[in-house]
Amino acid sequence: MAVSKEEAHLMSKDDKPIPQSALQSPISASANLASSMTSSAASDQGLLYRTRQYVATQTVAAFIAGGIAGAVSRTVVSPLERLKILYQVQGTGGPSYTGIGASLAKMWREEGWRGFLRGNGTNCIRIVPYSAVQFSSYTIYKDFFLRPGETQLDTQRRLLAGGMAGITSVVATYPLDICRTRLSIHTASLEALGKTGQRVKIPGMWETMIHMYKHEGGVLALYRGLIPTLAGVAPYVGLNFACYEQIREWMTPEGEKAPGPLGKLACGAMSGAIAQTFTYPFDLLRRRFQVNTMSGLGFKYNSIWHAITSIVRQEGLRGMYKGIIPNLLKVAPSMASSWFSYELVKDFLMALDTEKSDL
Repeated sequence: MAVSKEEAHLMSKDDKPIPQSALQSPISASANLASSMTSSAASDQGLLYRTRQYVATQTVAAFIAGGIAGAVSRTVVSPLERLKILYQVQGTGGPSYTGIGASLAKMWREEGWRGFLRGNGTNCIRIVPYSAVQFSSYTIYKDFFLRPGETQLDTQRRLLAGGMAGITSVVATYPLDICRTRLSIHTASLEALGKTGQRVKIPGMWETMIHMYKHEGGVLALYRGLIPTLAGVAPYVGLNFACYEQIREWMTPEGEKAPGPLGKLACGAMSGAIAQTFTYPFDLLRRRFQVNTMSGLGFKYNSIWHAITSIVRQEGLRGMYKGIIPNLLKVAPSMASSWFSYELVKDFLMALDTEKSDL
C-alpha cells in the first residue's frame, strides 16, 4: 500500500506514527490543559482539607497550642524566672542577691537588658517541646481515663492524668532544662563563684551540654536532678491541670461553654499559684542538684534526704522556700498567659475542621 508524502512526513525515524495526542487541534489541547489544571487544583484543595483536618484534631491542636503557650509565658516572666534560680543556688555565704527590686536593679546594672533574658533562648527551646508534650499528652491521658459515656474526669483522675503528662514532658526535655539552669547563673555575680559582675565568655547551649557530657559523667550528667524534678513536677502539673479545670468550671457563666478572657487569665493565675506553693521545695531541690557539681557553690548532696536535712540544718525551714516570692510573682502572669494563649490557639485550630472557606 502506497504512503502519501503527508503520511510519510508524519512518520518518525523508527517508522512509528506520531501519537494522535500530538496532532490535536489547539481547541482540544486547551481543553485538556484546563482539565489538567482543574484536577491539580482539586488535588491541592484535597491536600489542604486533609491538612486542616489533621491540625484540627484534639491532640495535634493541643501540641501546637501548648508549644506556643509555653514560649509566650516564659518570655513574659523571664527576669523573675532567672532571679528565682539565682536565689535558689546562692546558698548562705553572703547572699549576692537580696530583695526583688534591688536584685533586678543589680542584674540590670551589671548585665543590662540582656541579663533579664539570660538563658531565655535556651528556656524557650526547652519550653516549646516541653509545653507541647505536656498539653498534648494530657489530652491523651484524659481520653485514656475516660469511662464509656463520660465527658469529664473527676478530680482524682485529673490529678493522675496531669501527673503522668508532667512526667512525660520532663523526661523528653530534661537535658535542655539543666542546660538552661547552668546558663542562667553563668554570668551572675554570685559571691560563691568569685564573680563580681565582670565580663565572662558565655558558653552556648550545645557547648554547655557537650562539656557536661565529657567532664561530668556522660549521659547521666544531663539527667542530674531528674528524680527530685519528677517528684515535684508530677504533683505540680497534676494540681495545675486539676485546679485550672475545676476553677474554670466555677467561673463559667451559666449557659456558656467557657469564661471570658479575663476569667481564663484569672483561672490560670490561681491554678498556677496553688500548684506552685504546694510543690516549691521540690523545685528548689531540682535546682540544687542541677548545680551540685559546679565548683564554688558548695553543694555536695548524696541523696534527696541528705539534701533536705542539709538545707534545713544550715538554712532553716525557710531555706526550702528560697526564691518563692519572685516565683509566685512570676507564676500568676506566667500561667495566666500560658493558659490563655493555649486556649486561644487551640480553639482556632480546632475550628478549622468546620470552616469551608479557603485559608
